[in-house]
Amino acid sequence: MQTVFSTVLPDVPAAAVIWLALLAVATIVVAALVARPTRFRSVFGERISEAARPSSIDLAQQAREQDRERRRYADEVAVAASRATVTAERRRAEWLTAQEQAETAWQAYQTAEQDVRRLAAAAALPLPRTARTPAEYADRERWLHRAALDAQWRDEITVRQLSDILGGHGWDPSRHPVEQELLLRRLVRDNLRARQHAASEREQAAWRAAETAAAAARSLREEAYAALHPATEPSAALSIVGLTGPENTRELPTPEVTRELTPVARGRAAVAAY
Repeated sequence: MQTVFSTVLPDVPAAAVIWLALLAVATIVVAALVARPTRFRSVFGERISEAARPSSIDLAQQAREQDRERRRYADEVAVAASRATVTAERRRAEWLTAQEQAETAWQAYQTAEQDVRRLAAAAALPLPRTARTPAEYADRERWLHRAALDAQWRDEITVRQLSDILGGHGWDPSRHPVEQELLLRRLVRDNLRARQHAASEREQAAWRAAETAAAAARSLREEAYAALHPATEPSAALSIVGLTGPENTRELPTPEVTRELTPVARGRAAVAAY
């Protein structure tokens, strides 16, 4: 009866030979790696990079997807740019209207200022003496009321101010018509000056809104153009860190794509028509 040792012992020399052969091969490979590590690293790195790099079909599919996404985004930005252009045109029309109103208010204030100066020079002269009778005072009161009604009809004074004049609140109907007219013209001048100041503020606010809307429309148009015509960038090759080694790694220069943007114009004359 054969024992286990009698069965295994005849195969031991063959197994020892096999193990020695494998050990010799491993020793040769290790020695080659120690002697020239960069060669094997570069070979292995290139093979792994080639296997990990997408195929031409995948790249074409990715390019088509990116192109569709870019065109969709460009269409959306173009729609936004067209709406912004309409808004800019409306803001510019509002600014032109506010500018005309401010100019009209300024001219009205200048006319009122000239009237006040003329009447102030006339009031400085000796006033003609009239009989201080009830009929004279009644005529003066009627003249003041008629002049106040005319001023309110021309929208030079408010309804509240007219009510004060007719009611005698702060007004003396018995004063000479020259003095009454001077006081009334000063009241009109002050009202027109306040209106001119408010119109100037509205014109400045409309101008700033028009300039902001024009800049926004211009920026959206440039963004839509950039989306349709993207700057080409070199595609960097896939690198495997730690396999190719520092000798095979090169930094690819990234070109600086500069695009001159249209500067936002300053000044009221810069809000261009669309």
